Amino acid sequence: MPYIPPAHCGRCGGALQPVAGKPGQRLCSDPGCGEITYLSPVPVVAAIVERQGKIVLVRGQGWPESWYGLVTGFLEPEESPDAAARREVAEELGLTVEQSTLIGAYPFARMNQVIIAYHMPASGEIVLDTTELAGFKEVPVEKLRPWDFGTGAAVRDFLARRRG
Repeated sequence: MPYIPPAHCGRCGGALQPVAGKPGQRLCSDPGCGEITYLSPVPVVAAIVERQGKIVLVRGQGWPESWYGLVTGFLEPEESPDAAARREVAEELGLTVEQSTLIGAYPFARMNQVIIAYHMPASGEIVLDTTELAGFKEVPVEKLRPWDFGTGAAVRDFLARRRG
């Protein structure tokens, strides 16, 4: 589901209006309020999990059967992005991350998120968290291809670094 910005002020309930030249802000239309609402993106972490020379892709609950992507999740309060990505890999796949390398940060406007992506070689046996994930598959690195949205840009940059 795409991101839908708030329509009403969190302070008084008045209608929010776009601010000219500031796409990340909304102004309360109530003359007695004037509250500015900032549409700051939510930080999300993503992990390109490599295990035994293959990339582990996951399918979320409710996703179409052909859709697979990276392990992703939200940061907890006072958690670093690296720690959050390691935690998500442990929680969703039951794997131990051996090391991590930052790939980059990517805007995902459709969901009002910024994705902070890591390459994370990992070890262990996969134990899938079926409350969040419906499945996984392992793809040889040489057969991995980026997709056109969300975490696909991180996959593109990861593959370019491996070639270069």
